[in-house]
Amino acid sequence: MADEKATVIDTQADVEGKLKGKDVVVYGRLRGEVTLSGRLVLGDGARVEATVTADAVEVAGELKGDVHARSVTLAEKARVQGTVEARVLVVREGAWLSGSVSAGEGATKGGAAPTAAPPHSTALMNTPPYGDKPPYGDKGEKPGA
Repeated sequence: MADEKATVIDTQADVEGKLKGKDVVVYGRLRGEVTLSGRLVLGDGARVEATVTADAVEVAGELKGDVHARSVTLAEKARVQGTVEARVLVVREGAWLSGSVSAGEGATKGGAAPTAAPPHSTALMNTPPYGDKPPYGDKGEKPGA
């Protein structure tokens, strides 16, 4: 996006309606529907109430609505309320997310969401302290056992 021009909605703007295009950066207010073939970036201070469809969505401001994207990244100050469907979901420490989340390979294929995800597919299993090893060694035994 650095080499190409992006549509910019500045801090003084208040936009309502349908927005279609490639890449958009929002610093102001936006209400309605956003359909992009590229990336939507919500800067710090942005306030968006919309249904969003894009390849990638990066949120540092506030977003209320449904998001359908290949990848969604929530920065430290992000506040998101609504439904998020993404193949890749990154939530930075300090971000706030309230709503329904469907992430992973099947999230954007249009299939019905499973009622309960298997324990091995949760994001927490791939983060410290466990990583990709059992918490008590290779055989799952507790220390001192």
